[in-house]
Amino acid sequence: MPKASRHLRPHIPHALTALLTLILLPVTATALKNDYGVHPGLALVYAALETAPLVLAVRKPLLAWAITFVAGTACALTLTPGPPHANAVWPWPPALLIAYLPLLFLLGLRCRPRTMLVAWAAYTATSYGFETAAPERSNGAWLIVTLFGGTLLLLGWALQRTKRAQRALDEQATINEAERARRTLLEERARIARELHDVVAHHMSVITVQADSAPYRLAGLPPEAAEEFGTIAATARESLSEMRRLLGVLRSEDAGQGGGERTPQPGVDRIGQLVEATVRAGQPVELALDKDAAPESLPQAVDLSAYRIVQEALANAVRHAPGADTRVSVTADDEGLTVLVVNAPAGRPHVPLETTGTGHGLVGMRERVRLVGGTLDTGPLPDGGFRVAARLLYAAAPETLTEPTAKEAPAA
Repeated sequence: MPKASRHLRPHIPHALTALLTLILLPVTATALKNDYGVHPGLALVYAALETAPLVLAVRKPLLAWAITFVAGTACALTLTPGPPHANAVWPWPPALLIAYLPLLFLLGLRCRPRTMLVAWAAYTATSYGFETAAPERSNGAWLIVTLFGGTLLLLGWALQRTKRAQRALDEQATINEAERARRTLLEERARIARELHDVVAHHMSVITVQADSAPYRLAGLPPEAAEEFGTIAATARESLSEMRRLLGVLRSEDAGQGGGERTPQPGVDRIGQLVEATVRAGQPVELALDKDAAPESLPQAVDLSAYRIVQEALANAVRHAPGADTRVSVTADDEGLTVLVVNAPAGRPHVPLETTGTGHGLVGMRERVRLVGGTLDTGPLPDGGFRVAARLLYAAAPETLTEPTAKEAPAA
């Protein structure tokens, strides 16, 4: 829907009720003066009180109905005993009967069922009372509003329930999306925690072995130093045990899946295989891998994070821009590793494997970059492509993972 139409749409009901008021007010005043013999000034007052509340009905339908109903009842009580024309409608003028119908419909849209029933019953009972008091003056026109107005009440009530149900569904969908995003974040953190265990456990094991073997490798070691090495080994073993117990909670759901988490974790040396698999899937990928980015010279957290970021970026390119030219660059310097993945827009008509993205993959990228104290820059390019640039620092200590504060951009 065009922006102008969306802006005007909320004002349409107000415009319609205002237009109806402008039509009914002079018609009602003229009919009361000519057909019912009401004084012109009093006829204008009654006409205004019976029709002007339509302007309020969009926001406050119950108040508008009450004003119109009370004014109409007072007008009916003051009409001359016998209308000059036999075709004149009594007790309610025709314009007032017309005004009641949108009022009842708006009551159905806004009010509770009990309120709607009271309004309908009050009109019906009052009309029947006038009918009983002077049956010779009534032609039963009030029954039209009783029947048709009751139908409009039910229609408005049905639309009200439908709108509430749709609002509840929209709220639930928003909650579900937030839960999915949170679950994805927690799953990614759990995977990072498992991978951290593999990295830290290796180094702690080396410390334990070195501390245990120090008295045998170093001749003439003083007893105090040997005791200190024993304390270091015992502390390292205790730390490993505590870490494994904590990690057992994370791995409990994967216990029956073959122990895949115990396999060696991938790193920069596996990026070439990852690119080859992507090329076989039909995505042209060009790889530029710095020879200084050798796995043996990289911290394990940086090594693993670089692989996972390239993996997610290539997966996004395949999903959202199939067949587009993609470049992967991994360069190293004295301070850290720079990972750059850029995909161009597809050069031929294509149907994306996914037309929408939740950005959940970028959540995992950002968590991994935070782990090593780096930075992540993602976003669309002017030519329609997408860019993922990550800077992973060697010396930064892993920080405690916290909830991301920046809104993730949609995946490429």
